[in-house]
Amino acid sequence: MQPQYIDELIIVCLLATVVISIFMVAAVRHYAIEQLLDHPNERSSHTTPTPRGGGLAIAVVFHVGVVILWWVDLLPSTAAQALLGGGILIAVIGWIDDHRHVPAGLRALVHVVAASWAVYCMGGISQLNLGSFFLPLPGIGSFLAVIGIVWLINLYNFMDGIDGIAGGQGVAAALMGGILLWLAGNQGLALTAWLLAATCAGFLVWNWPPARIFMGDVGSGLIGFIFAVLALVSEQSGAVPLLIWVLLLLIFVGDSTLTLLNRMIKGEKWYTAHRSHGYQRLTQRGYSHRRVTLCFIGINVLLLWPLALWAWWAPELMLLLLGSAAAATTFVWWYIQFMDAVKPEDCK
Repeated sequence: MQPQYIDELIIVCLLATVVISIFMVAAVRHYAIEQLLDHPNERSSHTTPTPRGGGLAIAVVFHVGVVILWWVDLLPSTAAQALLGGGILIAVIGWIDDHRHVPAGLRALVHVVAASWAVYCMGGISQLNLGSFFLPLPGIGSFLAVIGIVWLINLYNFMDGIDGIAGGQGVAAALMGGILLWLAGNQGLALTAWLLAATCAGFLVWNWPPARIFMGDVGSGLIGFIFAVLALVSEQSGAVPLLIWVLLLLIFVGDSTLTLLNRMIKGEKWYTAHRSHGYQRLTQRGYSHRRVTLCFIGINVLLLWPLALWAWWAPELMLLLLGSAAAATTFVWWYIQFMDAVKPEDCK
């Protein structure tokens, strides 16, 4: 098959994935209206009962896609096994938690097992690409990788608090990550990233403000896991460094990490539900879900995409670019949290 036809086939398959995801979410919504209705409470950002669990469609479509990519030898066995074994565990515990409360300790145990399985499949992590040099991580690299995966699973769950934000971030980060992987010559991982973007896009059709279904833990935790595994496999393959993935996910990583640290410093119960993330503060000050979500997507496309591409082209600048973006993110987060940064009348 000629190369141009292969490119066209990829586009057709990805568009088909979006359509399949749309119909899968519709099927899950039909079930969730009867079984998984999310009623508003004092910590909610929505005001009307809305079904949750739409992330099940993402889980099913993505995992089937990974099996196909593995079957046709486009995705290495190590990556496929890490994504499937750990991803199914995360999706199952999330689906159960969407139906009934799962104790935090049991959830954490499943997250650690899934993360450990993924790192085991990858053969462990022994070094980290810092752009101009590699940092050796003998003995501790795999431990840090497990912690990082578990944190990304949970931070993505924390950030799934308003309509469209988690799905929008999934599309934005996975789309650009796939482009960089394709440029780096790793077509298998690029297709996997675009598979995630396509499934998130299909879900976003239903979750765009005002949302007709929520993602639920089955989807949010899974997307965080997928991004973590993609970043680690990409790092190991020498295609796209892990730190560039951090840059692509910086708006989520920054908001959730800074909020967690702030709650711990203030002596609050950081492990309980709350409404103190930066994006939640914006909605409390009058910004609509649509406007905040569009703002997050805009930051990804207009700022983080160019920085990630720059860091990939000029790896010697990677730490500087990531540090500068992190500093800017920290300042914006602090301004939103502690200053009268926006007024409701500005959002009408």
